[in-house]
Amino acid sequence: MKQKLLLHCCCAPCSSATLERIQQDYDVDIYYYNPNIEPESEFLKRAGEEERFIREFRPDGGVRVLVAEYDHEAFEAIARGREHLPERGERCYLCYELRMRKTAEYARAHGYDCFTTSLSISPYKSSRWINEIGGRLAEELGIPFLHSDFKKQNGYKRSIELSAQYHLYRQNWCGCVYSRQERERKLAAGHRPPDSESGDMQESAD
Repeated sequence: MKQKLLLHCCCAPCSSATLERIQQDYDVDIYYYNPNIEPESEFLKRAGEEERFIREFRPDGGVRVLVAEYDHEAFEAIARGREHLPERGERCYLCYELRMRKTAEYARAHGYDCFTTSLSISPYKSSRWINEIGGRLAEELGIPFLHSDFKKQNGYKRSIELSAQYHLYRQNWCGCVYSRQERERKLAAGHRPPDSESGDMQESAD
């Protein structure tokens, strides 16, 4: 019998290749908790796209999508005083931890055997940070964390292929207002930013 795993996801493109890889070994449910996303309409759009992807990818109904409340105040609390920091700094680390903690708490409360996140499939996100946070939460909360770097072994490339196959909405910023503002500054300066929030390169963020 497979273990029950709760997979935190930030969007359908990132969850696509991640789910394809881990469903061979685990019974997976998707947990969509992303209070960093702004505005709420964008949060709902990405949640709806996640649900559509799962319906088409797993028409047998074997994967549930659990959409958590839009708790933007939780993100604002950890971002306060760090608004000026660049992407991939302390604010992002705390944002990873916020979302992963909520996932771990839900997994423990609802009888899952372990948890993980699709965040590491992005070349713009540090798998070292993600695994560090996951390991610490596992020890603190008593729920095992699946360590991984889903961008490896062409994981990110596969997410692009699945996005094209399922016509997935690929957003062009991480989700928070600060990442959108940074993207807009780069555009104004004549820099070409990534085509999606996951980035358009395949190098590891580590």
